[in-house]
Amino acid sequence: MGHRRCHGVRRGRVRRRRAGADPAARDREPEAAVVTTSGLAPGYAQANLIAVPRDWAYDVLLFAQRNPKPCPLLDVTDAGATTTELKPDADLRTHIPRYRVWHDGELTHAPTDVTEYWRDDLVSFLIGCSFTFETALREAGVPLRHVDQGRNVAMYLTNRECRPAERMHGPLVVSMRMIPESLVDTAVRTSGLMPAVHGAPVHVGDPGELGIKDLESPDFGDPVEPEPGDVPVFWACGVTPQAALMASRPPFAITHAPGQMFITDVPDKAYLNQP
Repeated sequence: MGHRRCHGVRRGRVRRRRAGADPAARDREPEAAVVTTSGLAPGYAQANLIAVPRDWAYDVLLFAQRNPKPCPLLDVTDAGATTTELKPDADLRTHIPRYRVWHDGELTHAPTDVTEYWRDDLVSFLIGCSFTFETALREAGVPLRHVDQGRNVAMYLTNRECRPAERMHGPLVVSMRMIPESLVDTAVRTSGLMPAVHGAPVHVGDPGELGIKDLESPDFGDPVEPEPGDVPVFWACGVTPQAALMASRPPFAITHAPGQMFITDVPDKAYLNQP
C-alpha cells in the first residue's frame, strides 16, 4: 500500500469555500482554499487535465479512444499550447485550483500554478468530468451528498482494467455518489443523456463487485456520509488517466488534482446527447 501516499487520500471532514451560486467562479484565478470545484459555476462544463510530452501524446490519445467511458475527450491542444478552445481566455497553467506534477509515475509536486514546470513539448488533453451533469441531477431532484457536506467526491481504484494502448495501461477509476434508492433510476437517466462527460453509471450497489473494500477509504477525494436509504452509485471517472500514469510511468506529466477541475466556458447543456 506504499503507493497510496501519492493518491491524495483525504480522511474525515474537510472545509471548502462555498461559491456554488457564483457564476464568476469560472473567471476568477484559482484559490488554494478550494478543495473541490464540484458545485462551483453551476451550468458550465468542467474538465480533467492531463498534459504529457509529445512523445507520449499518441499513447494517451489512443488510451482515451479505447476507453471512452472514463476518458471522453473534449479537446486536445497543440504541443506547448497554454490555452484551450473550451475557455480561450484561461491559462491552462494557472486556471485549475491545484495541480499534480509527476515524474516517472510518482507524484512529486502539488502546486496551484504549474508555470515553472510547463514545457514546450507538452500536449494537453481535456477530458469530460461528471461534475458537468451535477446541475442536471440537482434539477431532477437528486441530492448531491458530497456538495451538501462540503466535501470532494469520493473516487476509487477498481478491479477493472482499462484496455491498454501502446505504453499506457491501468485500472478504471470510479467516482461514487450516494443516491436515494428511489432516485437511482432518475440519476441513471439524467447522467445518461451526457455521454461526453461519462454518461450513465458503470455500477450500482455492491462496491465489492468493483473490488472496493471500504467506501470509507477512497483512493482519491473524501468519504461521504450516506443518508438512510442511500445506495452507492459509481460513474467512470476522469482520474483514470492518473492511475494509468502511476502504472505506465511516463517520464513527466502534469494533471489536475482529483476533484479540482478546469472550469470551462461551455454550457453543460451543450453536451446533452453528444457522444
